[in-house]
Amino acid sequence: MQVGIKDYDPQKDKRFNGTIRLKYCPRPNLKICVLGDAKRSDEADSKGYPRMDIEQLKALNKNKKLVKKLAAKYAAFVASESLIKQIPRVLGPGLNKAGKFPSVLTASDSMDEKINEIRSNVKFQLKKVLGLGVAVGHTGLSQSECTQNISLAANFLVGLLKKNWQNIGTLIIKSTMGPPVTIF
Repeated sequence: MQVGIKDYDPQKDKRFNGTIRLKYCPRPNLKICVLGDAKRSDEADSKGYPRMDIEQLKALNKNKKLVKKLAAKYAAFVASESLIKQIPRVLGPGLNKAGKFPSVLTASDSMDEKINEIRSNVKFQLKKVLGLGVAVGHTGLSQSECTQNISLAANFLVGLLKKNWQNIGTLIIKSTMGPPVTIF
């Protein structure tokens, strides 16, 4: 979904950001790495998720280039509760600078649910340009599932804006190779 915003000055007006969890997962192929203790590492191996344990993280040795490379390799990170406090000490500020600080995976959380939740979240964040693009679906979703995701995302975005629908210039749905469809 691509959104063009009008009557909004990013220098004067408050920039907005918000995250919403969509009903149907729009990004099923998102690469998420599990940073975990021995128990979580074994679980990640059995489920086929990429993982790293504390020894592998210590091997990076706070090397900025290696941490940056790690951050570029994965879209997001999930860390077990016991490890989350050690990550800034072991890796330095690299993951935080890349905006990919790990989400906490508590002992009671299911790894599959947590990873699916991250894949289902979309973030609206206005920077300096008045165009936004977010993933709201994929070709494997049915038409009704896509429609629900689109309306959920559009209504959430409108709620973030100052003048609601009056700030929306264009709302376009576009697949990678397909033609763009203007909705609003």
